[in-house]
Amino acid sequence: MKRLPIGLIRFVQYAAAVLLAAALFAAVTLLADARPAYALPEYAERTGEACAACHVSPGGGGPRTLRGLLWAARGRPDSVPPLPGVLMAPGVSDGSELYDIACAACHGSKGDGLFAIGLTGMRISKPAIRSFVVQGIPQSGMPAFKGQFTNAQLDALATFVAGLADGSIPPLPDSYPLPPAQFKCSPVSATVKCGVK
Repeated sequence: MKRLPIGLIRFVQYAAAVLLAAALFAAVTLLADARPAYALPEYAERTGEACAACHVSPGGGGPRTLRGLLWAARGRPDSVPPLPGVLMAPGVSDGSELYDIACAACHGSKGDGLFAIGLTGMRISKPAIRSFVVQGIPQSGMPAFKGQFTNAQLDALATFVAGLADGSIPPLPDSYPLPPAQFKCSPVSATVKCGVK
């Protein structure tokens, strides 16, 4: 029996490894799901709701809204509970704060888009914004917020989003400067100076 040259054996092994790697890459590429990934994708797919329905922000780490808490308390059913007539942000009147509470989780804190479309540069009218907020846009995954804002809140939110969309209102800053802390300490006694023994 004749032996094959060692160079030929190594070439065949190398070619087999390359073909196997190419086949694995092709299989993964063809079988991979092209849908965007979301936090808790199994629940987002089951409920048909964006993450913001239960979380105030994508990095919330758990249900942060009344809807999310009710959903979790009910054993995580296949639908997020509707809350007709329950305000999302009682007492809040500032448009930017309402945007941060209700919209930023999907549209981004600067309107640049996260799970949903970016709003900056869109030039959406205030009536259209009100309609989208109240009725939602089911085909794009935007939930309806009917009954969750007062008329004054809807006006403030629509004004802010329209200004953000047309550039007349600058995006929210990443941080706000705070004045330096001013601590005052009076010695309690001769042995205890400002809480240190």
